[in-house]
Amino acid sequence: MSAREGRRRIHLAAHFPGVNSTTVWDDPHSGSQIDFSSFEHLARTAERGLFDFFFLAEGLRLREHNGRIHDLDVVGRPESVTVLNALAAVTDRLGLAGTVNATFNEPYELARRLASLDHLSAGRAAWNVVTSSDAFTGENFRRGGFLDRADRYTRAAEFLATARELWDSWTPEGRQRPFVHSGPQFGIEGEFTVPRSPQGHPVVIQAGDSAEGREFAASAADVVFTRHSTLEAGRAFYADVKGRLARYGREPGDLRIMPGVTYVLGDTDAEAQERAGEIRRRQVSPQNAILALEQVWGRDLSGYDPDGPLPDVDPDPDSTLVQGRVRVADPVGVARKWRALSEAKGLSIRQTVVESTSRQSFVGSPATVAAALEEFVAADAADGFILVPHLTPGGLDEFVDRVVPLLQERGVFRTEYSGTTLRSHLGLPEPVWKG
Repeated sequence: MSAREGRRRIHLAAHFPGVNSTTVWDDPHSGSQIDFSSFEHLARTAERGLFDFFFLAEGLRLREHNGRIHDLDVVGRPESVTVLNALAAVTDRLGLAGTVNATFNEPYELARRLASLDHLSAGRAAWNVVTSSDAFTGENFRRGGFLDRADRYTRAAEFLATARELWDSWTPEGRQRPFVHSGPQFGIEGEFTVPRSPQGHPVVIQAGDSAEGREFAASAADVVFTRHSTLEAGRAFYADVKGRLARYGREPGDLRIMPGVTYVLGDTDAEAQERAGEIRRRQVSPQNAILALEQVWGRDLSGYDPDGPLPDVDPDPDSTLVQGRVRVADPVGVARKWRALSEAKGLSIRQTVVESTSRQSFVGSPATVAAALEEFVAADAADGFILVPHLTPGGLDEFVDRVVPLLQERGVFRTEYSGTTLRSHLGLPEPVWKG
């Protein structure tokens, strides 16, 4: 086998960037985060680039900051599976992955929705399993915020197992059998209405990084969406999670690890670096710098000058100033690091936030970025990447036009789809029917 033939293939997916802080909203090419045309544009571009799947986030409540709707949510957030069903009609091969919460849904209802999507798309559905212990989000639901944080993976694990029991209640030959599930979280029985879908089970994605999340991924997920986008951190995470698979009777190839990454391209590396700096500054406007600071400090800091020094007061770890967003785990520690950085480099509030929060993962010419992506996978830091563009909806266009052809030339990315289902794109085994 030649060296070229022995290179590991890279998996690519596209994350719709509509509600992320990576998005540059003041760019003249920035479009709607809710019009179907935006979802369609990004999905069609991803399919033109032969990506494995399109990935859609979801929020069950509009996030708030100091009692006001957060800037990124002001136009709303549509339900992900509904959008994916529509995209199934305008794509042919691209996988369709939706984020759906296992805390505020029920197994029977969600299993039906996902099985239906898998049928409508001819085997391209995926479910990103997320959990919530957030009482603020829970206020939108009858159960409220009853679920303790320690219990969220317990419920999620039984939720997923129950969904798989429902999908297996139809035989591969098309015979339906009644199901019965009795467990600590769910007690249901009846008859599932949707025949076994083309993939058997939709692909399961998981994004937790805690010890519980990693164990859940090793035991039950097909893909891990991770935030570890540096080579050193990626290799450590990859080795840890892949090393957990054997105790569940799984092989390393049964799970794909795909960090979410950003990128900036230029004709030269220097041009890309200059462009990256400009994008970082536009992502962190003076107003956004104060908002980012308030998320760490948990205090109203609207009276501070974004071009002035950091506050000399300590964060409030018990603050509820920010609602519906992931809490900063160690605000006092983060504030200490930010102060040290600010003092060492003489940075203002805005400059500190830019330096601390807005780094692109891959920056350079198309050739430089292609080589870096290949190196990352070859070094066992990932199996592929979920790309998060900085523009909605056209931010993926340049990558598909300029980087994908170079990856193909290097022999590390497909030149055509060889299968029709998402499992085939990812090289994942078909689920064994458990009758």
